[in-house]
Amino acid sequence: MTKPKLFIFDLDGVITDTAEFHFLAWKQLAEELGITIDRRFNEELKGISRMESLEKILALDPALQGMPLEEKKRLAEKKNDHYKELIRTITPDHILPGVEPLIKRIKEEGILLALGSASKNAPAVLQRLGLYEDFDFIVDPAKVKKGKPDPEIFTKAADHFRVPYSACVGVEDSAAGIEAINRAGMFSVGVGAADVLSASAYIVPDTSRLDFDRIVEKFNRAWEVEPSR
Repeated sequence: MTKPKLFIFDLDGVITDTAEFHFLAWKQLAEELGITIDRRFNEELKGISRMESLEKILALDPALQGMPLEEKKRLAEKKNDHYKELIRTITPDHILPGVEPLIKRIKEEGILLALGSASKNAPAVLQRLGLYEDFDFIVDPAKVKKGKPDPEIFTKAADHFRVPYSACVGVEDSAAGIEAINRAGMFSVGVGAADVLSASAYIVPDTSRLDFDRIVEKFNRAWEVEPSR
């Protein structure tokens, strides 16, 4: 079979579950602003940038409309401070099931591995997980002009290696992320609920079901590549 040339992973919900930490940090900031958010609302914040998330929270209170940009930046940084305090507890034990075997196989097969996450803390999280050295490239979200569902964060990873988009596999747990992968013309692997990630080329219910051979098989079928004999 023809193998992909590049895998691009999201971080939260794919490699480790820091979504809870993000929720708690946003919840703390929201409460400081007199706003209450719940886990259902938090689903809307997955896969988008910090400033976009803040805008969604501020939109819940009409009195906070028209806030100066500098104040918004201060609040976004305050949320990040809350988050950084929480992620100090992360260890390799927080790597989601099935991720390490998949990464090991990708490296054994000589395939490139990149991270396409909107989180500016992604390098620090990978360091704490002990996975930093496994990644050949980490997209800097500060250099991405448009967040997911725009495909830019994924195309930047492919462009870095000059790999054709059709030779890339993107792994995501959010609808916005899957849309970004699809818009890039890459093969999308969704991790999570089928109804949420229905646009994925291939879906698994959780990371423990991420199998390299199965992904490559689906990848070949998607692009109608004939198996080598």
